[in-house]
Amino acid sequence: MINLENISFDHCIKCTVCTIYCPVARVNPIYPGPKQSGPDTERLRIKNPDLLDESLKYCSNCKRCEIACPSDVRIADIIQTAKWKYSPKRFKIRDFLLSHTDLMGTLSTSAAPVVNRITGLSLTKSAMEAFLNISSKRRFPAYEPGTFRRWYGRMKSEQEAFSEKVIYYHGCYVNYNDHELGKTVVRTLNKLGVGVTLIPEKCCGVPLIANADLPGARKNARYNIQSIETAVEKTHCSVVSTSSSCTFALKHEYPGLLEIDNSAVFNKIHYITAYLSRLFAQGPVPELQPVNLTAAYHAPCHLERMGGVIHTLDLLSNIPGLKIVLMHSECCGISGTYGFKKECYDIAQDVGEELFKRIADAAPDIVITDCETCKWQIEMSTPFRTVHPIMILAQSLGVYTF
Repeated sequence: MINLENISFDHCIKCTVCTIYCPVARVNPIYPGPKQSGPDTERLRIKNPDLLDESLKYCSNCKRCEIACPSDVRIADIIQTAKWKYSPKRFKIRDFLLSHTDLMGTLSTSAAPVVNRITGLSLTKSAMEAFLNISSKRRFPAYEPGTFRRWYGRMKSEQEAFSEKVIYYHGCYVNYNDHELGKTVVRTLNKLGVGVTLIPEKCCGVPLIANADLPGARKNARYNIQSIETAVEKTHCSVVSTSSSCTFALKHEYPGLLEIDNSAVFNKIHYITAYLSRLFAQGPVPELQPVNLTAAYHAPCHLERMGGVIHTLDLLSNIPGLKIVLMHSECCGISGTYGFKKECYDIAQDVGEELFKRIADAAPDIVITDCETCKWQIEMSTPFRTVHPIMILAQSLGVYTF
């Protein structure tokens, strides 16, 4: 039965611009492109679910097709829904491990040095490729001992002294892998006169969506929205996130793909650079010290999809001495858990090859990107250190030193 509330595929005018703009179709001849996998085949699937094209698995959900579409067709959403709805329901250990980031983070941070050592061994990587189909070529992000939330617990009373506050949705990456980014966010906001509050949260659901577990993603989405609604109603604070993909999920994937109503708090959720750009626009702009670096900037796909790149560039433009070189290279290729999978690793590297070349040609002092998985991909595939834009601002404010 056709869901008359979701027939955006009927708006497709078959212009094929989405296929031209698709980074996967460009390097993988097996993948026919988003037009065929999305709106074209959806018309057939709703009549006969057996007409499943296995090439669906090659869609990385980067959303670049939706950026390019002149008819506002939710192409990536159609493909992700089809993966869940029509694909055989087979439990895969690999997909479970890659998508349950809170579980893996909780287990790994309790013995982080040992876990990092083991996952870095060639023998371990070979075993994971043989038994789990996780590419042995992929470098795993390191875990940190403990969690960011534990560190924040020691700062909570200090944060309560600020008259203006924001709620920080830190996400899995900050909580388990990069405490320094979370700490720097707190120190930076404090320097600007803003206190930081944490609320109960779960993984945003992006890894679950990527591995076709939409029910699991919806469960997390309901929990997160309920937590945010309760906190916003009580405090009237804005919510900020330092992950472009987490922000995109909270604002757009929840009501779109997952059909979870977030209208009560939609306008309260901001990517961190959008929040800070507005703060700077209200004035006064804080005194910023020069950061004399040449930085290559890579715009993540999900940040582009929600129109947030302009805020990052606007924020960075306030920093004296900083020279930004834009990388006009589109997707980096990794797309979250996509680049970890054996069957997708080479595709991910081929997609990112143009970016890697452009970074090398720019020969920057540092690379800036808003997405943690883009950071992993760039640091694995180039010799350049990659940082979040907040780290650059923090350097200029004197609360962080490279």
